[in-house]
Amino acid sequence: MLKKRPTLLWLLAPYVLYLATLPLANRVHPTPLGLPFLFFWLLLATLLTPLTVWLAWRGDRKRGRV
Repeated sequence: MLKKRPTLLWLLAPYVLYLATLPLANRVHPTPLGLPFLFFWLLLATLLTPLTVWLAWRGDRKRGRV
């Protein structure tokens, strides 16, 4: 299925942002935008998730899947 729909790989990005990099982002300092780093990282991942879903949808639409 992945060979037929490679744009679905975009849906792995939120998983990687939330879970795979969580041990790396478990810090208090630095404080970007005045937020603890972990909170900033999770906020950034939450804001990027709709973008990755849209990219997967757009890729399927271009291939005539939707």
